[in-house]
Amino acid sequence: SGTTSSSSSSSTSSRISVQTKGARPYNIAEGILTHLSQPEGFLLLGAYLSITWMYNLMPSSYYSFDGGIQWHLVFSCLVIQDALQYVAHRLEHSVSPAFYKASHKPHHIFTNPRLFDAFNGSVADTVCMILIPLFITGHCVRKCNVWTYMAFGSSYANWLVLIHSEYVLPWDKMFRQLGFGTAGDHHVHHKFFKYNYGHLFMWWDQFCGTYRSPESFGIKAFHEASS
Repeated sequence: SGTTSSSSSSSTSSRISVQTKGARPYNIAEGILTHLSQPEGFLLLGAYLSITWMYNLMPSSYYSFDGGIQWHLVFSCLVIQDALQYVAHRLEHSVSPAFYKASHKPHHIFTNPRLFDAFNGSVADTVCMILIPLFITGHCVRKCNVWTYMAFGSSYANWLVLIHSEYVLPWDKMFRQLGFGTAGDHHVHHKFFKYNYGHLFMWWDQFCGTYRSPESFGIKAFHEASS
């Protein structure tokens, strides 16, 4: 028992937190339960997917089980979804203080986010920043089959969770070189609010001049500034 406890403690201490002040502790069971039960999270996403499926609101190919995963279309969906989400994210921050307070501000109570904070926010935030872009993306990329749509949705949801990770992930340096969104990039947004509005890709921020690397803020803010 003592050996197991020591091993677990050693494994935890070997992780590098994204922010220098350390990761926020929490009970893993409580975190998972909260993450899955928030009405603005998977419940609202599940309702959207059920309604658009049952009422035939998607292009006809989305109901086809023929073929396998069309990876080029998965990538197209991810790129378009993130571009639309970048626009929606900037608008939520800038349209008006009242709109920001009602939509996105509840998510920004997390200035040092944890993995399971990804879908905690508000119903208005999920509708504006996730569901509307999802619907538009589906009608822009009109040739996806069921498997492709599932692969896109799974990749997208998991990526959104991972960029809220409280710890530096092994692939972060490679992702940053490619302009893919990392936990460090998204922590910059949560800590300073006015940079890095993209989620899956930092290309839109780089093009619009809103990108800041965590390294640029120094070791007082982010551990990655020391590497």
